[in-house]
Amino acid sequence: MDRFIHSNGIQLHLLDHPGEEPPLVLLHGLSANAHSFAGLAASSLPNRLIAVDLRGRGRSDKPDTGYSLEDHAQDVLGLLDSLELEQVILGGHSYGGLLTLYMAATYPERVQKCVIIDSGLMAANVRELIKPSLDRLGQILPSWEAYREAVKAAPYWQGYWDDHVEAYYRADVQTNEDGTVQARSRPEAIAEAAEKGLMVDWPALLGQVKQPVLMLHALGSYGPPGAPAIVPLEKAQETLSLLPNHAYVQIPGNHMTMMFGQNAEQMAQAICAFI
Repeated sequence: MDRFIHSNGIQLHLLDHPGEEPPLVLLHGLSANAHSFAGLAASSLPNRLIAVDLRGRGRSDKPDTGYSLEDHAQDVLGLLDSLELEQVILGGHSYGGLLTLYMAATYPERVQKCVIIDSGLMAANVRELIKPSLDRLGQILPSWEAYREAVKAAPYWQGYWDDHVEAYYRADVQTNEDGTVQARSRPEAIAEAAEKGLMVDWPALLGQVKQPVLMLHALGSYGPPGAPAIVPLEKAQETLSLLPNHAYVQIPGNHMTMMFGQNAEQMAQAICAFI
């Protein structure tokens, strides 16, 4: 399932889960990795799933700069060319969902349909909401066990944990020579991707997306009880109003817990119906 391909001058790592055609190519969140789709890969979804580590994340190359949406899009186009995939169903979680919409608008001949997982126009305080998940990037912890306990305690997990979540975080860290661990992603790269993503005129771009779009949306609190969702309902509705051909399905959980366990199975059923 592990593969490496060269694209746009760098090496990309991907997980290729065999299955039926058409393939579903999956793009993860801002500071995540390809294993964030482990719950979906373990679901009843029959399609071939190709989940890539975006540049700067996971086991893909990490150039010092070059983290605009267009940089990422060129990487994905090179990946599709390498895999000889002319047109695909493209899906993404969070930042990966925005990249999916960007590619659908900019390279429509390569994208047949879009699956957007908890993505779209986000809350005005999105920087504040995602800060806890980004804070881990620069930290060095004494062991994998210490790292695991730190992320398990994050308020957005709300006590949820399973083997697929653990595999996701295992793939997230590197072990240093002295036994300490730290996230593979560099804070500078993730910050550049976030800021350049926020500079896009998203309402104008969304109006250019003509492909069918499925939005999978979680309304659970992203943080302690009472915290807002990453994509509030009004922002989801605003996003959908700009997309001429869309379907909408609510998924239980929050921005992260929707990706695993029975919640991932509900996503799989919605995707099957959409495809």
